Amino acid sequence: MASTGLQLMGLVLGVLGWVCGALVCAAPLWRVSAFVGGELVIAQVLWEGLWMNCLSQTTGHIQCKTYDSTLALPTSAQAARGLTVLSLLLCLLAIILAVAGAKCTHCMGDSNQAPKARLAKIAGVLFLVAGLAYMTPICWTAYAIIRDFYDPNVAAPLKRELGPALYLGWGASVLLLVGGVLLHIGSSPPAGRTPPSIGGAGKNNSKTAAAGEVKQPEKSFV
Repeated sequence: MASTGLQLMGLVLGVLGWVCGALVCAAPLWRVSAFVGGELVIAQVLWEGLWMNCLSQTTGHIQCKTYDSTLALPTSAQAARGLTVLSLLLCLLAIILAVAGAKCTHCMGDSNQAPKARLAKIAGVLFLVAGLAYMTPICWTAYAIIRDFYDPNVAAPLKRELGPALYLGWGASVLLLVGGVLLHIGSSPPAGRTPPSIGGAGKNNSKTAAAGEVKQPEKSFV
C-alpha cells in the first residue's frame, strides 16, 4: 500500500509540474524591464517571454505582440523554446504511461503487475528527463539576465530583471523531478516468495531414507 501511495503522489506532482510548466511556457513574464537610473520611463513596463512581448502601462492598458519571426530570435531563445516544448511533450507521454502502469488502475489487467511496474518506472524516468530539460532554459535565462544586469557595457534601457515566470518555472522543474523520483521508487514490482530449497532437500532426503529402511527388511527376508 505504501508503494501505491508513492505512485499516486508522484503522478499528482508530475501533473502539477506539467500544468505549471505549460503556464510558464505561455506567459510573457520571463524578462521584465529594469528601472536603472533615470533613463527608463517608469510609466511603462516591458515584459518579454518565449512567444511574445507585452507593454504594460500604469493606466492598466496592456499591449502584447507575438514575435514576427522565429529565425530572427537569438539562438538561446530558440533553444529555450525547443527544450520547453520537448519537456511538455515528455511530461504528456509520462502521464499516459503512469496512468496505464499505476497499481490502482485496470488498464492492463490485475494479473500483469510486472509490465505495469515497468511502464510506471519508465514514466518516472521521463518525468526526471523532462524536469532537467525544463530547468535548463530557466537557469540559462536567469544567468543571462543577471550577467547583462551587472555588465557596465550594456545600456540601461536594455537591462532586464528576473520575471515571475522564472520562479514558477523553477517550481515546476522541482515538481517534475520529485514526482519522477517518487513514481520510480513506488513502482517496484512485488517480490514473490520462493520456497526454501534447504527444507525441500531435507524432506527429500528423509523420504529416501525412509524408503531405504523399508526396502532393507525385504532384502533380509529374501
